[in-house]
Amino acid sequence: MSPILIATLAMLGLGLAAAVMLGIASKIFYVYEDPRIAKVEYALLGANCGGCGYPGCASAAEAVVNGEAGADVCIAGGPGIAIAVAEVMGIEVVIKERRVAKLRCRAGYRVDERYNYQGISDCRAAIRIWEGARNCERSCIGFGTCAKICPFNAIRMGSDGLPVIDPLVCTGCGTCVENCPKSVLELESMSDRLLSFNKISDCLAPCRQTCPAQIDIPQYIKHIQHGRFKEALITIRERNPIPLSIGRVCPHPCEYVCRRGLADEPVAINHLKRFAADIELNSNVHYELDLNPDTGHKVAVVGGGPAGLSCAYYLRRLGHSVTIFDMMPKLGGMLRYGIPEYRLPKKVLDFEIEGILSLGIEAHTSQKLGTDFTMEGLREKGFEAIFLGVGAWVSSPMRVEDEDSIGVISGIKFLECMHTDEEIELGKRVAIIGGGNTAMDAARTALRLGADSVTVVYRRTRKEMPAEDYEIEEAMAEGIEFHFLAAPSKIIIDANRRVHGLEYIRMELGEPDDSGRRRPVPVKGSETVMELDTIIAAIGQKPDLSFVDTDSLLKDGIEVTRWQTFIANEQTLQTAIPYVFTGGDCFTGPLTAVSAIGAGRRAARSIHQFLTDENGITPPPEALLDMIPESCLPAIYGISGRQRISMPELEPDKRTADFREVALGISPDAAIYESDRCLQCGVVCYSQDICEAL
Repeated sequence: MSPILIATLAMLGLGLAAAVMLGIASKIFYVYEDPRIAKVEYALLGANCGGCGYPGCASAAEAVVNGEAGADVCIAGGPGIAIAVAEVMGIEVVIKERRVAKLRCRAGYRVDERYNYQGISDCRAAIRIWEGARNCERSCIGFGTCAKICPFNAIRMGSDGLPVIDPLVCTGCGTCVENCPKSVLELESMSDRLLSFNKISDCLAPCRQTCPAQIDIPQYIKHIQHGRFKEALITIRERNPIPLSIGRVCPHPCEYVCRRGLADEPVAINHLKRFAADIELNSNVHYELDLNPDTGHKVAVVGGGPAGLSCAYYLRRLGHSVTIFDMMPKLGGMLRYGIPEYRLPKKVLDFEIEGILSLGIEAHTSQKLGTDFTMEGLREKGFEAIFLGVGAWVSSPMRVEDEDSIGVISGIKFLECMHTDEEIELGKRVAIIGGGNTAMDAARTALRLGADSVTVVYRRTRKEMPAEDYEIEEAMAEGIEFHFLAAPSKIIIDANRRVHGLEYIRMELGEPDDSGRRRPVPVKGSETVMELDTIIAAIGQKPDLSFVDTDSLLKDGIEVTRWQTFIANEQTLQTAIPYVFTGGDCFTGPLTAVSAIGAGRRAARSIHQFLTDENGITPPPEALLDMIPESCLPAIYGISGRQRISMPELEPDKRTADFREVALGISPDAAIYESDRCLQCGVVCYSQDICEAL
């Protein structure tokens, strides 16, 4: 046999032996691969980008099949690919809200540096070595690590040294968030924007810290400054669903802490808010708002005032079905029945409420809890959660003799009658007892109704009056008289029990009381009589919770304070009845409309969690309860003085003839000028050279 043939046979024998051995080994060492892995990998995008956290699509597919990742593992692919993967796995996919990265630092580049980074060019390295070189704890380091590691090139570094995120490219993978050592980046969806609350770690200007609604004031002012009026209003509406009304009645605490006031005068923040809202009003078309898909959950809102409207608005935008029940003929609460027409025209309020209801909110008016419906009835109709936002409709008594006489009326009732069919015989001589905003509104309304003389009687001095200064000044400009350090002691009546006059006693101020104001003390023998036709008592008010005693569910389950307010968790506004939430005047007592709006949004957050979150209700994280200490600067530098704009108004001699709106609104030119005065503050940073900084 030839050597070649021998070699050939030998090779064939070795091959056959190897095949036999491999066959035996395959039986012994067989590894099964689930065929779904290949199908899932085929359904994935195939980019192998690593945005999902796995080395590639094959690894991601294996994780899905092994139950280590969900059908939505492919960050870059979006809902379409998630649905395809779910079909392979035979499961139902729930499409989550799209989230994109957001920068929380406004302008860290303006913050003074303590030292140089000495050649370091990575944010993570810088924070490890120096713990941040800038004076602000919340400022971006600015080396652009987030841009370098973004798998989808959705981030670039702007000319100011801050990352710029393209929301159309960002997939919400979270790589930048996980690698930012200063935590100035976060992922955010529409729901996150609507339901986020001020946090201690946030970059917050002083104005935003003090706004009861927590509106992003610098952001909407910046939009106005660049002529983006629609964007300004959309920004406002993320925190305040009724800016037309609030822009007319808000006491604007934000302006009292505006840093611009340290240089000249505060920015006219409230005027700018009203301006942005008036643009939409004048167009007579409501801007379209984003809504989440319907969730199938039903919520009842009892009370159609600012708290109830706010709660309903946010719940609807989150996708829930909402129905409002209100005891009055029209929605609006105290905004409608407690604010005079010359301050808040009801056509303005109607436009605003129409926009809220057009989102798909149902409303039933002239329906009073305890009379026309019950809590148990709401539950039987399928309402899974109930918000109680009733207003403070009960006036405090003066506690003087004959105050139930003809011609004595409460301030709330008097103002309410201006918007109902009930008539009031006012007479020519009117006195208002009290020093709050309701007293000012009642006094100015009485003047417009034809009273010859209107006098405000207040037991302290003007300095202690709780009414806003501008309200007092406008009342004085219209000719209303003020009797300070005077308190009613007796109602003088005639034989028909009709008011004929008021006996009042002179007061002097003693030591401060619980409110911090000096306590008024009567001066013996100083009684004086004032001849009058009508006395309007506006010394305080409280919520009407009479329905609690007539409703079996509330009577046995909810707690009420001696001030006639509901007891609830201060952070979540959940009552002792798990599905009942509250907010506004019936929780805090009478406060401002903008405070009620903030409460309505807070309650909406809790109700949303109650309905959808298996982990239950959690308080807003890192809740900011007071001013951030480092934000309270004693002085600012590098600011040249620029005069604050004034709101155009009707002349005082023309106001009292009718109920036309007094404040006329500002022009676009004035709004842009005033927005340019804003310093665009962060916690400690602000623009010294405004034109360059913006």
